[in-house]
Formats: sequence, C-alpha cells, structure tokens
Amino acid sequence: MKFLAVTTPQRFASTFFAFILVVSSAAQAEQHALLTTHVPDAVSSGLAPLVGHVSPDQHLSLAISLPLRNEAALDDLLQQIHDPQSPSYHHYLSVQEFTSRFGPTQADHAAVLQFAQAHGLSVVETASNRMVVDVKGRAADIETAFHVSMNVYQHPAENRTFYAPDREPTVDLDAPLLHVSGLDNFTLPHAKTVRASQQNVPQTDGVAKATGSGPGGNLVGSDLRAAYYGSGSLTGAGQSLGLFEFAGYNMTDINNYFSKLNQPLNVPVKGVSLNGVSINCPPQSCDDSEQAIDIEIAISMAPGLSQVVVYVGSKDVSIFNRMAADNTSKQLSCSWGWTDNESSLDPIFKEMAVQGQTVFVATGDDGSATPGDVVWPADDPFVTAVGGTDLVTTGPDGAWQSETGWSGSAGGPSKNGVAIPQYQKLKGVVNSQNHASSTLRNIPDVAAEANTNQWSCYDGGCFDGNGGSSFAAPQWAGITALANEQAASSGGTPLGFLNPRLYHMGVGSSYDSDFHDITSGSNGAYSAVTGFDLVTGWGSPNGSYLIDTLTGTN
Repeated sequence: MKFLAVTTPQRFASTFFAFILVVSSAAQAEQHALLTTHVPDAVSSGLAPLVGHVSPDQHLSLAISLPLRNEAALDDLLQQIHDPQSPSYHHYLSVQEFTSRFGPTQADHAAVLQFAQAHGLSVVETASNRMVVDVKGRAADIETAFHVSMNVYQHPAENRTFYAPDREPTVDLDAPLLHVSGLDNFTLPHAKTVRASQQNVPQTDGVAKATGSGPGGNLVGSDLRAAYYGSGSLTGAGQSLGLFEFAGYNMTDINNYFSKLNQPLNVPVKGVSLNGVSINCPPQSCDDSEQAIDIEIAISMAPGLSQVVVYVGSKDVSIFNRMAADNTSKQLSCSWGWTDNESSLDPIFKEMAVQGQTVFVATGDDGSATPGDVVWPADDPFVTAVGGTDLVTTGPDGAWQSETGWSGSAGGPSKNGVAIPQYQKLKGVVNSQNHASSTLRNIPDVAAEANTNQWSCYDGGCFDGNGGSSFAAPQWAGITALANEQAASSGGTPLGFLNPRLYHMGVGSSYDSDFHDITSGSNGAYSAVTGFDLVTGWGSPNGSYLIDTLTGTN
C-alpha cells in the first residue's frame, strides 16, 4: 500500500495532517447555520461575565422551529385575504391547506425528528402544521447536536445567572431550521399586570373614581362589558377564545370570582399543556394572578362562549404554534412580554392571519419607558397591540362616561426595530400631533381599561387595586368574540386579523361612532390626541357600532 511506503516521520505527519484537514473540512461543510441568531448580545459583547459551564446532565427543554415554504406567495395571499376588492377576501385556509402550501415538507419534518433522536433528544410533542418540534435532553447532548458550549453567565442587569450558548448553533442536517427556543434564559417572561400595592408601578390616575360594582367601587368584568358593549344580546355564543399563559391556573379562583359577584359561570375552561408544564396552579405554591385575571375578564366580556382554552407552556413558540395548529379559537389573547427573535414567531402569526384568527397582545405597563424586552410580541406586525386607559362609567354596571389614556400604557415606535407595516402607512395615521414613526411599527393599535382600580380573584383570595394592560387584551378578545358571533349568525366569516380593517376604519368616516376617541392622558413621552396616538391607538371599542361596522351590518 502506498500509505505503508512512507518511510520518514516527517512525511507521515505531513500526510496525516493533510488527511485530517480534509476530513475536518468535509465535516464542517456539512454543518448548516440556522436562519436566526441565538447568542444574547450580553454574551457576544462580553458584558455578561462567564461564571461556569452548564452541568452535562442538566435537562433542557427546546422548541425547534422550521421555516415556511413559498413565503412570498403567502404574503401575497395575506394581502388578498384582507382586501375587500379581492375575490379571496376572507377566504381563509384550513390548517391542512396552509400546511400543504406553506408549511415545512414532510421530509424536512421527518429529518428533524430523526436528527433529534440520533443526538439523544426525546421528542416531546409535534404539531399538525409541522412548524415546531418540542424536544428535551441533557445539556451534553444538546451541545453535541448544535456544536455549542452551554455556559453560565452573570446577568448584567439582574441579580441572577443565566445560561446561553457560547456561539451560534450549527447542525449536521440538510433540512433548514429557523430557530431553537430554549438555548438560553437571558430574558424571562413578564406578566403585564400590576397591583396598586406594588411599589414603582402606576397608581390610580387622579382622584379615585368609585364607579364600578366591585368592592370599594372597583371595576369588575361585567362593568367593562356594560361600558364597552352595553345591554345587547350578543354573548359570544358558539365562539372559542384562546389564552396564552406561562403557568397554570386554579379553577377555585375563577369560581370564587363569579360566586362573590353573584354571577353565573357557564363557560367551560379547558387547559392545554405544552412543554410538560402543568395546567394546575395549587394555592401557596404557584401564582395564578395573570392566568386567573385573563380567564375572568374574557368570560365576563363574552359570558356565552362555547369555551375558553388556556394554553400553558414554557416556550412562546410552542404555545402560539399549538394555538395555530388547533385553529379552534378565532380570538386569542396574550398578556405576557419578553425578548425574542422576530422571525421565530412571524411565520406562526402569518398562519393565524391566513386562517382567520386574530391575536391581541397587551403592550405593557411602564408607559413610554417600557423596555423592548417586555413589549415583544406586541410590536409584531401581525398582532393587534392593546394599550391601557382609565375608564369612568355612569355607575355600577353603567354605561361608558369618559376615558383618558392610562399613564402606564406602553406605547411608541418599536424598540425592537420592527418596520412600519403597510396599514400604518395610510394617510392620516402618522402625523405631527401623535409623533408616530414613519419607519417603525407604532403601538398600541387600540386600548381598553387598565388602571389599577379593578377587583380580581387569584392566589386563593380576592383583591382590589389591580390593573395593567393585561386586563385590556382579553377585553378586546371578548368584544371580537361578540362580533364573530354576529358574523356567524348572518352566514359571514370570522373577522380574522383586525389591523388592516381597524386602520381603514380609523381614517374613515365611521371612526367617531366605532371608537371612543381618547384625547387626554399621557404615558410619559407621548400624549393622547385626536385620532391615532401612541398611548391608546385608535381608542377603545364603542359597542354595537364597532361590531356592526366590523361585520358589515350597519
């Protein structure tokens, strides 16, 4: 053999080194980068000091996202679906139709499953749209699979450590990957709710107004329904409403809320677990304040819903993807905020839009100062961002009387650098009075009551002085359920993603009757003005007038 003819150590070493380089280069050539970034800026910049290494036996939960196919065609279809002049207007796709046209291929999805199993990762869950694969495994196996070192760092702004990869992951896989959620915990999700008893949160704006039917005049869900809808007959019958949550709930709190208000509770609450997270939240061992409030407000706004589905998980992409893959709820609400790569959620929000689902996301509770890591995903262009107001009614269960912009309502141009969507380019949206950006996505789109003068039951008790934009998002989801009920009763289709329609209404002749235009109040850098603004968006819903316009029955 020619290899045996090598007679000197120098020639052998030279040949062997060249052989190793060829093998190494071939191996490197098989590694493919993901389509998004994963290393936190604090790590890549060196701002976060290295503390150590994640234990090889520590188990981590990951959500692997696959990219869309034919995304340009999907974007074109989305424009047609929201164009009243198009033959495709409101001709929504089923999950199966979406998947066959725009979802990952069966072959790519199967390759990801095989890749995970070959690297010792257990497949926890898959979805019918093939967009996300949930896995779990040892840190050592994750490091091998993604060619990273999982390290522990000191958080530069919080008194805690976090784990993150030391470099961008690559994979020995021909199927394209969009993102892997769970490779770091640099940012933790925040519930967008506040309590008057907490320090450093917005307090009741001005003099307390005891106009609600709760203890001490605090507002309750039925007050909000009466103010924003009135005494009409719509209840959300036949409609399912979905809630996004990072922890479970205690059904005793929900029952307690309606029992103490002497109101019936006829809506089934269904829990869906993702990433192995329990849907239960036992008292004294779990905080269910956000989850309970979301359920209580949603049911109060639409007391005849067929169900409220509470999606509970640890990965945002897994929760939203299950909402899209189920496609049972046409109105969805999220009262949480965090940092994420925009590209990892956009495909799911686009799927929801093309399936006739609309997503409401609370903007946050620190006014114009709210940092970007709390706002997201409210500034995604395919969700409806909901800010906060201070509502005054004529009395318990009374009609709307007045409303101002809440000081805590998060608003302004996108701090995540999201480009301005087409619907915000309509003439009259951006102007010198509201100081909106002509290049970045502006939030909020709409608003509803969020001041810390609301009564709620959670954590085994009932308390007043609650607030936050997390109250506002499920209010809008409930109003939309009423509108979808009305649309269905006349043989119409679901409203779907609302923003294109809302903005045309905002610059149209019916604006003053469809919305409560809120023209006073400030969130710090921005003030509520006539028309669209960065405190309250277009304002709050004006009951049956808004519903009639949305459903084309006025």
